[in-house]
Amino acid sequence: MKNIVNTEMAPSAIGPYSQGVNIGDFIFFSGQIPLDPKTGDMVENDIKVQTKQSLENVKALLNDQGLDFSNVVKTTVFLDNMDDFAAMNEVYSNYFVAPFPARSAVAVDKLPKDALVEVEVIAYKG
Repeated sequence: MKNIVNTEMAPSAIGPYSQGVNIGDFIFFSGQIPLDPKTGDMVENDIKVQTKQSLENVKALLNDQGLDFSNVVKTTVFLDNMDDFAAMNEVYSNYFVAPFPARSAVAVDKLPKDALVEVEVIAYKG
């Protein structure tokens, strides 16, 4: 049985998708761009600020499900520019501790709302 994640603590979906889907012991969360969940507006156009907001949105989704970053088993980071990798990684490293989740990081042509970064995670509840 699948259960849908829906919380006001993170930005609402901006399209026909759910914030997350829970199947068994896994929750697949949609990618989080750096929108302020209170206003729906994009935060400052700075990779560090945007990475922090994206991860704060992930944190809100995890917390809504009684989880934290230690439950994350896989992340995917989408960057508008791979030159931002080191700055993103500096902020990212403040949210995860060993043992680290698996991760992919890729540069893409464009992200929704012209975001500089998007972060999606898969969490394990077990």
